[in-house]
Amino acid sequence: MTEVTLKVEGMSCNHCVQSVERSVGELAGVGDVKVNLAEGKVAVKFDEAKVTRAQIEEVIDDQGYTVV
Repeated sequence: MTEVTLKVEGMSCNHCVQSVERSVGELAGVGDVKVNLAEGKVAVKFDEAKVTRAQIEEVIDDQGYTVV
């Protein structure tokens, strides 16, 4: 498993946390997703053979947030 921490802008509430964790967590190959709202970070553990970092970032963007 690969682990990355992404800086994400636009998250401001618990609904944002749930939205990101749910949508990223539904991707095949994602093992764990943790959002740190205070720091604006999303930690993701995933299998690079099944999902790419770019795909994870796209799902976050699709939820209305910006990966920087």
